Amino acid sequence: MPLFSSPKSKRVLIAVGGGIAAYKVCELVSTLFKSGVELRVILTKSAQKFINPLTLATLSRHQAYTDNNFWQPIYSRPLHIELGEWADVIVIAPLTANTLAKLAYGMADNLLTNTVLASTCPVLLAPAMNTDMWEQAAVQRNWQQLLTDSRFYGMETGSGLLACDRIGAGRMAEPAEIFIYIQSLLYTQGKKDLMGKQVLISAGGTREYLDPVRFIGNPSTGKMGLALAQAALHRGAKVTLIHCPASWKVPLGVTGISVVSAEEMQQAMLKELLNADIIIMSAAVADVKPRDYSTEKLPKRSLPENLPLIPVPDIVAEIGNRKQPHQYLIGFAAQTGHIVKPAREKLQRKKLDAIVANPIDKIGSGFGSDDNEAVFLDKEGREVEIPACSKLEMAHYLFDFVV
Repeated sequence: MPLFSSPKSKRVLIAVGGGIAAYKVCELVSTLFKSGVELRVILTKSAQKFINPLTLATLSRHQAYTDNNFWQPIYSRPLHIELGEWADVIVIAPLTANTLAKLAYGMADNLLTNTVLASTCPVLLAPAMNTDMWEQAAVQRNWQQLLTDSRFYGMETGSGLLACDRIGAGRMAEPAEIFIYIQSLLYTQGKKDLMGKQVLISAGGTREYLDPVRFIGNPSTGKMGLALAQAALHRGAKVTLIHCPASWKVPLGVTGISVVSAEEMQQAMLKELLNADIIIMSAAVADVKPRDYSTEKLPKRSLPENLPLIPVPDIVAEIGNRKQPHQYLIGFAAQTGHIVKPAREKLQRKKLDAIVANPIDKIGSGFGSDDNEAVFLDKEGREVEIPACSKLEMAHYLFDFVV
């Protein structure tokens, strides 16, 4: 039997509240269906003013339910009981102030709220409302009260231009972010085993500049570090992500620190090290940098035929020497050919607690890919091979391995 396994059941109930952000749910439902998730959709009475049930029924390939279905005795069992027991994850998006208040006080006067009370699965909340509404003391009190229930997972609101022309907090999380969170909840089944933990992660490839436009670098995109940050956040941790230039955005709820060079990453990692419980060095840090730096772009004719190089700081080795007994340090080893032996040597040499050995010479894994495969090793001698899977799934496998 494998040590880790993907969730067999993927049943998601999407509950749509009444707000302009309801239009974004169409993209979420379409993406979930394409990923193989089985879907059901509920719309509140207010939600139907913004989006038609037929639209979501078409995208989900199943009837979209409304309160009209709830009050009609046409089902063998009460509809809210059937839906509550059926779902592996419930998502409420957008979550309005009205529905939030009902959930916080256990009220049930429509299909959505009755279904939540009739369920035991994780509930993911994606609030959306005007900034002044979101910042009201009563709304924030309800929000914090609801999140004390271990069943509920709250996504932070984004900031920007709202439909009311106000610029501020209150934007619903984007469909892509909600989709990732749902994937995590299907995997973890709602466990928050990193609650109270501080996780420090490095991601991406450092750049060592010769002049303002030329640098020594590598193909790392930071996608693995991003997935680790998402997985840790979804399991309840407070996450700091120190990242090199990347095409993606730091997830809502994660503290992001942008760096470029190995020296900048070293300074940022050491500054954050004291508060961390788990440190994951997934960044591809340069080994050397040009000895000389020109503040102006060098003409092609002035480029040296032999480029003098000097070492950069060995960040993971320094952290290995500095870490405290309660801290857990995980390194990455991107290798070609036989990956286990050099990874285990690195594990011991740099005083790591665990290491992830990645084959970067296989198609569909390693730098820039959406998937990965690896061998996990730790200082106790465990060795677990993880077959090809998504990087988010790989991140959850790693936390299962170390937690």
